[in-house]
Amino acid sequence: MLACSLLAMMLLTGCRRQAASPVDGRAAYYWSTVFRLSPGQRDFIRDHAIERLYVRYFDVVMGQEGEPMPNATIQFKDTFPEGMEVVPTVFILNECMTKEAPGLAHKIAARILQMNETHDIANVREVQIDCDWTRRTEQRFFSFMDSLRSELKAKGIGLSSTIRLHQLSQAAPPADRGVLMVYNTGDFTDINCQKPILDVEAVGPYLKYLDSYPLPLSAAYPLFSWQILFRGRQFVGIIHGEDEYPILPTDSIVTRDVTLEEILMVREMITRHREDIHNEVILYELNDKNLTKFNHNDYEKIFGY
Repeated sequence: MLACSLLAMMLLTGCRRQAASPVDGRAAYYWSTVFRLSPGQRDFIRDHAIERLYVRYFDVVMGQEGEPMPNATIQFKDTFPEGMEVVPTVFILNECMTKEAPGLAHKIAARILQMNETHDIANVREVQIDCDWTRRTEQRFFSFMDSLRSELKAKGIGLSSTIRLHQLSQAAPPADRGVLMVYNTGDFTDINCQKPILDVEAVGPYLKYLDSYPLPLSAAYPLFSWQILFRGRQFVGIIHGEDEYPILPTDSIVTRDVTLEEILMVREMITRHREDIHNEVILYELNDKNLTKFNHNDYEKIFGY
């Protein structure tokens, strides 16, 4: 009888989700090549008690020699609000995981640590990696993450990974926790796709994997919109600024957006599957246009208060 009880306890322990990391509160992504907070951004951070910024430090792309290399490194032109925790975030193109890249984890860790030291960024307890890995690249990506996690652990720093909705059905990467990216649910290159940023119906089927997903999770919700240029119904690009693309009289520019109702509906759907995911809510992203999209109380609803 005792043996059966012990066996049952062992099975329950083995199935239990990893203990949640001590991460909670309100956060936002800062995704730009220059770090400079406007008065509006500082007001938003203060008014909504944002405690953590996930700051894109640089991208990793495939260089001309066929080796991963840093690109679009951020320039720090401003200081962080007092007490703000900073999570250096690195976006890695999945292409970089299609072949072995010895030493990549060490190079990324060293570059992040050097940037922190150079710019006196002290309140760093975690690094995040953003990569849309696939089943084809999963093994190499997981090996890279395992090495990076060891490198950072030696410095007392944790490691998190973004988790796209379609990745919920795959094995979890070797990280301390994940951030579920609750956006980019459709094909923005298809002119017929009306809701590429957040489609409530598209989210639903993925949530069946959420209950048993083994990593502690936070949730990130979209504030952004897109202006997309099509030529002859063929995708040309997302317009980020004036004169970015030559625009012909016959071209089409379509706007794709997300509504507060859609965000709150998906938030409630996720809560029903896994309430603790909203211990930390992250907004994507912190720029002046996004911060005037809704009113103060609407943002508070997204945060859940």
